[in-house]
Order: sequence, then C-alpha cells, then structure tokens
Amino acid sequence: MDASPGLSHHLHGVLSTLYRRPYPQIPNPPACKKRASVALIIRIRPSDDCWPTDPVSSDPTESVEDRLDDFFAQPWVHHGIPEVLFIKRASRAGDRWTGHVALPGGKRDPEDEDDCAAAIREAWEEIGLDLTTDDCIAVGNLPERVVTTSWGSVPLMVLCPFIFLTTRIDSPSLRLQPTEVASTHWVPLKALLSPSLRTVEHVDMSQRYFKQAGFLGRMAIRSVVGWMQFSAVRLVPSETLYSTTMIDSVLEQGSEQKSVVQRLCGWCLSNQAESSDTSRPLLLWGLTLGVLADFLEMIPPHNAVKLWAYPTFTMPDLRLVASILSYRLRKLNAQKVKSGSRASNTASDSETTALPVSLSSHGTPMQETTGAGTQGVGRYYSATGQGGNGPSYAVGVLLQGYYQKLQTAIYIFLALRIAMGSAAAFAAWRFFRRRS
Repeated sequence: MDASPGLSHHLHGVLSTLYRRPYPQIPNPPACKKRASVALIIRIRPSDDCWPTDPVSSDPTESVEDRLDDFFAQPWVHHGIPEVLFIKRASRAGDRWTGHVALPGGKRDPEDEDDCAAAIREAWEEIGLDLTTDDCIAVGNLPERVVTTSWGSVPLMVLCPFIFLTTRIDSPSLRLQPTEVASTHWVPLKALLSPSLRTVEHVDMSQRYFKQAGFLGRMAIRSVVGWMQFSAVRLVPSETLYSTTMIDSVLEQGSEQKSVVQRLCGWCLSNQAESSDTSRPLLLWGLTLGVLADFLEMIPPHNAVKLWAYPTFTMPDLRLVASILSYRLRKLNAQKVKSGSRASNTASDSETTALPVSLSSHGTPMQETTGAGTQGVGRYYSATGQGGNGPSYAVGVLLQGYYQKLQTAIYIFLALRIAMGSAAAFAAWRFFRRRS
C-alpha cells in the first residue's frame, strides 16, 4: 500500500497527546483480583520512494516527547507507512479467545511491577519482542476496561492497553510461542481506517447462552434465532509470520480432508475458525476492536463512528422486530452524540463484555450499566480534534439502552414464532380432522 500523506504526522500528534494525557488506572471491582495487559505495537515501514539514508538514533536519556519529535522529524518516517502488530491466537481447548485476532498480552503475574510491565513481559513471552530496548518507546496507555461475562454481571479482569513505538528501520525479529500464538500480522494503519475493509462478524449466540443444549439443541436454536452480526474490520497484512506448529498443521490439513459430519459439527457448535484455517479472512472485532477504536478515533478522518453499524441478527424477521423496537432509541442516541454527550466505552465478543469504569470523587470504581454483546466503542473526536466540550465515547452513547431493546426483541420474536407455530399446528389439526 502507498503511504498516506500526513498520516505519520497525525500519528505523531496522537502519540504525543497520549503521552501528555495518560489515562488513570482503574481499581479492580470487588471480588475480582485479575488484571491483564495488552501491547499496541506500532512501527513505521519505509515507503518505496523514500528509503532511510542516515536515520537518527534514539537517545533513551531524552524525554519521550523529544524522542518522538526526533523520530518523526526524519524524512523517511514522515513519508513512511505506520503499521500495527496483531497476533492470531493459537487454538486451545477452554480458551474463550481461541483463534481470535488480538494484541500481544495476557494476565498480570504477581512478580510484575505494574500493568505496563505485564504487557512487556507478555510480548516477550508470546512473540519474542523486547519492548525495553533503546529502539522502542513506551508512549502511554488507552482507557482501561473491566472484562465481564454473564451479561455484564460477573467481572473477570481489568484490561489495560499500552502503546509502544518501535523506531527500527527493519522489521523487528519475532519468535512465536506456538502454544499461544499461531501467527503475527503487521497491518497498515491506512487499512484499519479504510471504509472498504469494514465488514461484519457472525457470532453463534447459542454457543454463548445455550452451552448445555447439546449438538441438536444448539442447532435447533440457531435455526430459529440465527447468528448475531457485529461490526468488524477485515485485515490486510503487509507482513505475516507463521509459527512452525501452524505451518505443520496447515500441511497436515491439506492432506486430510474433513468429513461431512466433522464439517457439520464444526458449523453447529462453533463459529470460530481454527487457528490453522488460513482460508478464513482475518477479522478484527470484539474486545480488540474496542481497544483499537479508542486509538483510531484520534486519527483523521475521525470516521470510525460513522463506519460503525449497530449489532443485529441475520434472521430477517428478528432483525425487523429489533429494528422497529429500537428505532426511537437509536434516533435519540444519535442526537446525544451530535450534542457531544459523554458515555462509557465498551466492547465484547461471543463470550465476554468489556465494561468501562469511571472514578467517583472518592477514587472508587463506578461501573456503568450496559448490555451484553456490544461492539467496538472508541473515544470520539470531531474533525477539529475534539467532540463537544471534550472527548466523548460516541458508540457508547449510541448503545445506551440498545441491548435491553434487543433482549426484548428476542422475547417478542420467540413469542411470535410460538404463536405462529401453534396457529399452524391448530390449522393442520383442523384440516386433517375434517378429512378424517
């Protein structure tokens, strides 16, 4: 991809702002001790028409702002292509994020000094990238979230995203941990901002809410309710690295075709592709898209909210009921966004929901109410760099009360289906009784 004029310049401003205005640490909710950290790692790839000649070395004794200024002042950086590093998690039984596209990271260990140290350690363990070297700048953080399950009622952990910039000219050497990471992907920032790569991810809600229904039960539930549809971004990597285990698995699958029964079971019991399935597009959605949304909204053209679509259902009649039931709410929330109202950010996938936490005047966490199954929510900025009186969480405003409407829509839909089925059964009974 060609470099976007000015994109590196805008990135410089965003990183400087994040360094000067760090987000506060969020305390753990009661009865929840786990914390996790992820690393948003950025690099600048030289463009074909502007290669480095005499790059400026990074001086670790300088302030972060001075290091950023020196780095982005270089011509090859100014005309370069900013990219973000993603991983595709390895397939593991019992892992609620198995096979997902994600950022390097994991749970904080007792020996970690702080949340940032956990992100640094996890990046080293998962992909073999040392984020403490002189050619890497720890820029700052993004808003922390409380990851919950069971419709937001059970907190699992606090998720802490941190941003790092590697100032190397060449691609940093990576060493993948095959039990954790199937592959890594450098994706241009331009692609993440592109409207043409916006798509949807279909989530099997029967897998989430009817785990004990069994094969036939969940297949029946899916035939009635269908899939749930979430906003997503199709990733177009400029560079991909596969683990050796991943390569061996792909070669083995190429020689062994799955039976029809195996394919049917996979379709009915999970919507997640195996990590070795390279035919399925790489999709960024859910929790990771929620983290990226906070970052992407700060970069022109500030269009992530405009490109975002409400979560809905694939079943046409259920989609219609949900659309009618939520029409007035969606219009009201859209007006709130235009007026610059503030709300919290959230994100989710088929298993968990990430809820924001604001601090009370006493410094204690206050978790806001939100529905399950939400999609990426970012910090919104207008074309001038601010939204209303300051940054607001636009998608969070749009989703206020929306999932309560969806839940009601499901009940109405099921009641209508039962009524229609009963009416059809009664009509059939009357018909055959008259013929007998």
